[in-house]
Amino acid sequence: MLRELWKNGWYYMMALPGLLFFLVFSYMPMPGLIIAFKDYNFRDGIFGSKWVGLDNFEFYFHGEYAWRTTFNTLFINANYIVFGTLVAVAFAILLNEIRHGLLKRLYQSLMFLPFFFSAIVVGNFVYLVFSSKFGIANQLLDLIHQVPVDWYSNAKYWVSILVGVFIWKNTGYAVVMYLATIVGIDEELYEAAALDGAGRWHKIRYITLPLLVPTIIILTLLSVGKMFYGDFQTIYSIVGDNGLLYPTTDVIDTYVFRAVKTVGDISMPAAVGLYQSLCGFIFVVVCNWAVKKYNNENALF
Repeated sequence: MLRELWKNGWYYMMALPGLLFFLVFSYMPMPGLIIAFKDYNFRDGIFGSKWVGLDNFEFYFHGEYAWRTTFNTLFINANYIVFGTLVAVAFAILLNEIRHGLLKRLYQSLMFLPFFFSAIVVGNFVYLVFSSKFGIANQLLDLIHQVPVDWYSNAKYWVSILVGVFIWKNTGYAVVMYLATIVGIDEELYEAAALDGAGRWHKIRYITLPLLVPTIIILTLLSVGKMFYGDFQTIYSIVGDNGLLYPTTDVIDTYVFRAVKTVGDISMPAAVGLYQSLCGFIFVVVCNWAVKKYNNENALF
């Protein structure tokens, strides 16, 4: 180990800030998970508070909240992964086909720009589009002589809206990673295919897409690790405390936030957070095992 550290010391120094970040914010707080099994109060502290076992889990699992928030979290994130990946791969391939360097950089910059918008800006932008009285969407419906929709009172539309917002905001970031893989493909493969009479579509189908598969699998596995985390900032900035939209938009994160805000007891939300983390861990392990069965080289571990 010492020989390895001496040989590659500078590389480990480069990784040190990231390692410290995860150590401080991910591993050191882990003993605090015991709060989920205690009736926590500030006076007695974490280890001095009364032990209550699984009582903190009852308020979540005895009602409809557990099923609704778990299903919504998985369903919304599954749509994020599927449609986000399809759109990102398609745009990466399209950008790669642009030969004019200036236009290529311009399009890529415009696609990447929404990624830097804060959740508050995104929430206000969505309200500007879907406001019942002055929203752009209802004005467009009025132009084509359709009945305006009260968007913020109809929960059925909001999964599609959230997925659309996610794609708009994050496609540029994903395109950068897929485009980096495409740029790294050996040009001789395309030249050999051209000599055999392959057109542009055949090159994409038989060269670009197969060589993108490992990157797609790795990024999908990383996204699966966040399946039980519902993009809290964006969802809450858009939906807020609008109870009419909870049937389709209430995810585990927003439920925990409301519980802390209204109940004020952090033990019960901590129990839900522990359930969320354990489910996410199991999900990642199972998906990685499935990828290993398909191709061991594409697995994360």
